[in-house]
Amino acid sequence: MVNYGLLRQLVLVSALLLPVSAFADEISSGDTAWMLTSTALVLFMTLPGLALFYAGLVRSKNVLSVLMQCFAIAATGSMVWVIAGYSLALTEGSSNYIGGFSRIMLDGLTTDSVSGTIPESVFIMFQMTFAIITPALIIGGFAERMKFSAMLIFSMAWLMLVYVPTTYWVWGGGWLADMGFRDFAGGAVVHINAGIAALVAALVLGKRRGFPSTPMPPHNLPMTVTGAGMLWVGWFGFNAGSALAADGAAGHAMLVTHLGASAGCFAWMCMEWLRFGKPSVLGIVTGMVAGLGSITPASGFVGPAGALVIGLSAGVVCFWATMWVKRVLIIDDSLDVLPVHGVGGILGLTLTAFLSSNLGGLGLDEGVTVWDQFIVQLCGITATIVWCGLMSFVLLKVLDVTMGLRVTEDQETEGLDIVLHEERGYNI
Repeated sequence: MVNYGLLRQLVLVSALLLPVSAFADEISSGDTAWMLTSTALVLFMTLPGLALFYAGLVRSKNVLSVLMQCFAIAATGSMVWVIAGYSLALTEGSSNYIGGFSRIMLDGLTTDSVSGTIPESVFIMFQMTFAIITPALIIGGFAERMKFSAMLIFSMAWLMLVYVPTTYWVWGGGWLADMGFRDFAGGAVVHINAGIAALVAALVLGKRRGFPSTPMPPHNLPMTVTGAGMLWVGWFGFNAGSALAADGAAGHAMLVTHLGASAGCFAWMCMEWLRFGKPSVLGIVTGMVAGLGSITPASGFVGPAGALVIGLSAGVVCFWATMWVKRVLIIDDSLDVLPVHGVGGILGLTLTAFLSSNLGGLGLDEGVTVWDQFIVQLCGITATIVWCGLMSFVLLKVLDVTMGLRVTEDQETEGLDIVLHEERGYNI
């Protein structure tokens, strides 16, 4: 006699053991969980990490203006990314220079849409956090003197005209990707772009009133150090998250990221100690950022020894770059975006060619020599500098002619907090 109850249970168990759909095969819960965490970490870098880091570095009368700018860029950048940024940066296009229109306004995106082993919505959000922090970094080049309205329009336009195309070139399958350009997590896309745009903004707007004769020390270093600590932690999502999976590559990227930051701190501290007789808190956190910015493009390719070389080099090179920009060129890049992020990104991308194949690195592609990779890296660096510099200059000049970029001298003296936002950071 057939036991139908037992038969039904066997059928049910068998059905549960079978794959339900292709979707169930493609999505990795572990990868998805890690990418959700990485996304939160990278957003944490901007809000509140970068916001506090920058806000502590300016004068007390401008602290709220910097916080406001970071929040506003996070909000507007997110909308621009959804409307057109993601589609043009990271979907297949008809040329090697810009992406396609398949995801304009995220058209066609569903809960079943997949990117690799994670939901496409998670990939979109992760990349969105990169699109947020990059224009936010540029704030350091024009802090304490740019109109809020001009800053908003510049940031949104710059995101579409500079960040989106270079992202496609490097990560979307564009011409630099075809050449074999190595930028694991944003040495060119994020750091060179931010550094060059900050330089152009500093030159177009001009120096702050009183610079360099009037001292303009940070008003709240504990705030800056707090933000720096958040940046260090958040950077693990930035670099290790760029592996797009919870695997050995992510773990490797996290390890070398930490080593790069540590070596950058140590080298900058030693440089200050030798140059000025005392190491400073501001110096050690700046060295950390230099180390992190430099290891970013290399974090998926170099080993621990290579990370130490890159971090130590960043601490020394970026320290002298800061001295040179401030004291020789006398450029008022208010918060040192060019010498720390721009120079750091160039350094990291360059050393990637030499350190990928030794010192514990993961090696170059088959048939590619160190010299070949160096030429490719140099081409990518140059293209990013030229495109970003040209487009940033044009954008700023157009805005200057149409609406004006800079507040008046009286407004600058009074402070942007009260002039632009009718608020004060400290009511004492």
